Amino acid sequence: AAFFRPVARGNPVVDSFEAELRRVLGSLRRLRGAGEAKPPQHDLHRHGANTLFNIWIKYKPRLPEWYYNERLVKVGDALVQLKEYKLALLQCYERYLQQFVSVNLDDVMDDVHRFKSAFFPNGFRDKNAALTFHALQARNVCIYQTVCSSGRNLQNQESLQTCLSVLTSLRLTMQVALPQENLCWLIYNGTIHIYTICRRLMTMGQSAKVLEYLLWASVCMESSIPLLSVHYLTWRATLYTAVSQCYFDCQAGIHGEIFARRGLIKIDELKQLENISSSPENTETQKIFREATLKMSVMIFKRAVYESRRKSNSFRRESKVNPRKAVNLSWPRTTTERLLVEMFDGAAAQFLAILEALSDSSRNLLPPHPPVPDEIAIRDVTSELFSAGLEILSGNSLKKQKQENIFVVTAGEKGVSGDAAVKFVKLAFSYEEWGVFYSALEFVDNFLQAQDDPTWKKAETELKLLTLMQPVVFPGIFERSFSISDYNTKEGSTPQGSEKMQTIRKESLKHGDPFNDLMILAVTVLSCVSTSEQNVHPDKEILVDVVMCLWQKCKTELQQIQMSGSDCLEYIHRHKAYQCVHILWIVHEIMEKSNIADTNVMFAEITLCLTAILENIADS
Repeated sequence: AAFFRPVARGNPVVDSFEAELRRVLGSLRRLRGAGEAKPPQHDLHRHGANTLFNIWIKYKPRLPEWYYNERLVKVGDALVQLKEYKLALLQCYERYLQQFVSVNLDDVMDDVHRFKSAFFPNGFRDKNAALTFHALQARNVCIYQTVCSSGRNLQNQESLQTCLSVLTSLRLTMQVALPQENLCWLIYNGTIHIYTICRRLMTMGQSAKVLEYLLWASVCMESSIPLLSVHYLTWRATLYTAVSQCYFDCQAGIHGEIFARRGLIKIDELKQLENISSSPENTETQKIFREATLKMSVMIFKRAVYESRRKSNSFRRESKVNPRKAVNLSWPRTTTERLLVEMFDGAAAQFLAILEALSDSSRNLLPPHPPVPDEIAIRDVTSELFSAGLEILSGNSLKKQKQENIFVVTAGEKGVSGDAAVKFVKLAFSYEEWGVFYSALEFVDNFLQAQDDPTWKKAETELKLLTLMQPVVFPGIFERSFSISDYNTKEGSTPQGSEKMQTIRKESLKHGDPFNDLMILAVTVLSCVSTSEQNVHPDKEILVDVVMCLWQKCKTELQQIQMSGSDCLEYIHRHKAYQCVHILWIVHEIMEKSNIADTNVMFAEITLCLTAILENIADS
């Protein structure tokens, strides 16, 4: 960065100082790269903290102040690159900032005048001002990363409050820097940090608390003249989209649509300025404007597709489109598809709009459920969106729209991305659109099977689990075409245990047991989490939901076994409850192998139940 001046070489004190810093950073870098062989994290921090502390104390009186301060910040940046956020925070950025403030740094962050007088007593033209701004912003980033790396749930009130305090501090720093055009880099970086934290909190249901910060980030991008260029338009559109999404999360869809329309106006204003300029619009610029406009249009469609149906008093209900018969009908077939064609060019853009319209932050993947509103029109729109998405995935809409690219699901830029297609299948499961779910699954599974990249194996695994969940959650709706022999059930996948436990296992695998679907699901999940390839493990959210489902299905029977005391084994034989105990055993193994035991109180209950049953079996 420009605020770091060249190092004065040749001075023995400087050379010694630099050599000691290189050694400690090199040591930390090697420990970071040692993987499982590295010492515990707290030991690494203690060693690094002690070494750095001694270096700073030793050399502070022997070095020029400006040089010492610059190295404090630069070493902090190096530690951030190593993801040693706590060390960077305590031993670098805060050490630098404490020269300005004798009290707790956070006590100065609640008043703009006090903030200015404390950290910028000589004004913003001072040669150290940029370095101080950088340290202030980096400190906030480190605080946030430290909270995340501690493993604490950000919904914990203390952690959440820390994140909100970081957002407030980032906003204050940007507010002070905003009038200085030469600090536009800090404004841009600040919006990235705010967006990163807000998006994380949005996924945890905190959209109402972060909306004001995303609005602030958007306004900052519009208020800094250097950031108004086309080069930054893609990022501005991303911030606009996040604000609209926040409004939708807060059940204020009308404001989400209004803000998206405002975003379109801002994009159009910039486009007009570009047209006035002497330089002709190149292909890259056209692409930037097209993508920014698409983002805004998708957020407008998210509400318009439902509201247009509500407002249409003369609307005549159209019958649902049967996915199997869709090939015989011309596109667009429904009111929803006609709106898609009017608003978006190309199947990829239409598919993106469908995904956004169906996405709802309040909806979890499991358990599946239809749209909550009782309005028939809303249910019809949802079904039409799924039908349109399936038509695009099948490639039929492309042919009917006379588009060249018929290879719909792709891993590259053209067509519908594999990630989008997988998300569509998951949404169909979530909404109980079973016909669409199984039809779309065929197309997506064909795509996944053809991929060599192991990153797609995770998606394949998760879709397999959903397929096995369907007969468990809704028995009898579809015939299950899987058997327990289809999956990897290696002898070593679960501990062998006692002879009594082995007897229970053999009994539980008998054909025709009512718990057969549960057993297949449990064994498959265990197989998925037993692989050493961590990147193919299903998401924790899916694992938690599956384990909860298995537990709820077996809970009553297991509690009866638990209460039978010394008659436990007799009760198991009399009521043929072998499969329940086997499933409980497998569930416990899943918890151990996937490290999800600390995410829910339910897991303690499962462990206690298994312990009690095994003790009763031992006493029988």
